[in-house]
Amino acid sequence: MATALEKTYIKSLNNGKILRLSVGLWFITATLGQWMFAFYVIAFYGRATVTGNIEKWNLVLPKGYISGDFVGNLVVGVHLILAAIIIICGPLQIISQTKKYMPTFHRWSGRLYIFTAVITSLSGLIMVWTRGSVGGLAQHISISINAILIFVSAFFTVRYAMDDDLKQHRIWALRLFLLVNGVWFFRIGLMFWLLVNGRAVGFDPDTFEGPFLIFLSISQYTLPLILLELYQRAKISKNGTLNLAVSALLVLFTFVMAVGIFGAAMGMWLPRI
Repeated sequence: MATALEKTYIKSLNNGKILRLSVGLWFITATLGQWMFAFYVIAFYGRATVTGNIEKWNLVLPKGYISGDFVGNLVVGVHLILAAIIIICGPLQIISQTKKYMPTFHRWSGRLYIFTAVITSLSGLIMVWTRGSVGGLAQHISISINAILIFVSAFFTVRYAMDDDLKQHRIWALRLFLLVNGVWFFRIGLMFWLLVNGRAVGFDPDTFEGPFLIFLSISQYTLPLILLELYQRAKISKNGTLNLAVSALLVLFTFVMAVGIFGAAMGMWLPRI
């Protein structure tokens, strides 16, 4: 016969309390990590631009700055500015209290977010296919697929908002949020991998090519989307086992993110500020 504690635990599984705590932990960790990254982008690239040392962009972005290429440099600059904006605004759009207590802000910041997501993705595509980027063809194709999925998600987010279908609007907005952060997931995933192994494993650090990086470039948007779909199913389910399994996956993903954020902050972001 189940004890009172066991009954309470089973009830918490069935009504989704553990699931909500798990996704809350993931969201807080992701938000803090993304805002740290946004601060780094503004501090590093902004300071380099303001002080007239734009060539410092190339310390992080190969061919980020090319002397004499005004249009190309402008595309990169716009991409960086908008990337910082979208990283800061993204979590604010996801928080349900924002829509509840600040509906006007939610609508206008949402429009800005979607516009920024589309322009950032478009400029990213231009950078990859006209200026070249680190990594091989498989990574470039994967990045392009991520961008196309962003366009699709942005379209449906707007469409369902216009149709006043708030349920579908939120689902597509969540997908858009995850897809927009694909590059960020790639960075922290890479730092997690390097910290765990202590060296480059599964890829060549000089050419930045290898099977692990191909896997990571695909996983940067597929894994978050899969987790989102599992969460959506678990949220409406009364199956305690499913809730526990999805909660465990979210906690595991949060742990990987936390380690990756720590590695990125200590190894890349803070030293360059």
